[in-house]
Amino acid sequence: MGKGDKKTRRGKLFMGSYGNTRPKNSNAKVEKAAEKAVVVEKPKAKAKAKK
Repeated sequence: MGKGDKKTRRGKLFMGSYGNTRPKNSNAKVEKAAEKAVVVEKPKAKAKAKK
């Protein structure tokens, strides 16, 4: 584990590569999480009582 490990953040920094461990746009995760938080399921309509 360290600079030679392609799967770790430190290894990707050393090699200059990107991937799941080191995404190019770090704001993408924050935006996706915000979208999920905003989407709220609507409550189901209550059944009307028969007279």
